[in-house]
Amino acid sequence: MDLRMHFLSFFVIQSETEKGAGSFKSFKHFQTMDGDEYEDSALQQFLDEEFIKIVKRKAERHPNTPNPPTKVGMFLVEPGYELDSNPNYNLFQRIREADTKERFHSLSDELIRIYVDTSAVRGGAFIVALSTLNTFFDEPFLFILKCDFEPKIARIADEQSLISQVEMAISARSIKSIQYPHMEQDGMLERWELKIHQASHARYFEDFLKYVSYEKPIPEVMSEQVVEMVHQFMETKWQDTESTERAEQENAIEVWAASEKRELQEWWNQEQVEEANYNLIQQKEDLQMSFKLGSVTVKGLLSDFGLSVHLAKHNGRYVAVIEGDAIQFEKGMSPIELLSPPELEELLPVIGTKSLKQVPDAMLEPGADSQRYEDSAYAMEGSNVAREDDTPPW
Repeated sequence: MDLRMHFLSFFVIQSETEKGAGSFKSFKHFQTMDGDEYEDSALQQFLDEEFIKIVKRKAERHPNTPNPPTKVGMFLVEPGYELDSNPNYNLFQRIREADTKERFHSLSDELIRIYVDTSAVRGGAFIVALSTLNTFFDEPFLFILKCDFEPKIARIADEQSLISQVEMAISARSIKSIQYPHMEQDGMLERWELKIHQASHARYFEDFLKYVSYEKPIPEVMSEQVVEMVHQFMETKWQDTESTERAEQENAIEVWAASEKRELQEWWNQEQVEEANYNLIQQKEDLQMSFKLGSVTVKGLLSDFGLSVHLAKHNGRYVAVIEGDAIQFEKGMSPIELLSPPELEELLPVIGTKSLKQVPDAMLEPGADSQRYEDSAYAMEGSNVAREDDTPPW
């Protein structure tokens, strides 16, 4: 990827302390350079690869997790207004149009003044860069980089002192970044969007860009759509009639929708669930599915349900049937890997008849009655009964 630098401003943010005033952040401008000066500087080797990483880093408008490190932001505008009514966009665009070092420095100074007013900002290097990716475009990208100071960094000194402390050390691995405009695919610019990358727990850039919004994560979007489907189902079922039973069901829906951990509701049949799943999968094929049956967690794709993952009831117990061509095990070995599985028809009568604490018959001496695990010398937990020899318990 061919990257050509136009201008770059380098600032350092530091914490200052005044008597009775607590601590506050100040900044110092170190240097603003043009493309030729950048090529001859130490920053070129430090940052060139980082710019490429920033551009190539993928981000989704609807992420799969609530707080992804990389996300897409959209400039907010009031209905009926254009993009140039957004203050964040206007400042970004003025920086992109800067044609002299002095102009670029002045606008970058305006940018960092807004940034240091953000709550909980840490000290570090703040870099504003304007660069063209000649591979795709003639117009420049704006990059805003923040490198926090690394604590306890030292360099090797002489034999006597061994090490010497390094003040204000920064590392490329901790760089937070903003790229504008967002390039979702090679050669496609999204002028309404920018891309930010920051540690998942940090919110510096989100506080800094007050007029930028972010789409909801996929789990939240899916949850809202499922709740809406349930409400539509209720409207169709009751057809505007009022009754005590309807009020009770509506209340149950509200409790279910607000709960963090939810149990199987048994409201819909298999066909209704599969139809609802299909409507969601049409929007995004790789939607995730996760549920817990007893102490066992099952994870997969929503599209697996009804094809390779099935739920049923048998002998008063919930059953999850997972089918596939092979079973693979990872890491620690277990005796389960040695199993020759019975046919499903042989297993069904057993479901709901065994206690989890019951000793398998194969572990009992001939003629012995079944015992509970807590009363057995072979129990692996909670037993202080010692065996007469050192033979293993199988």
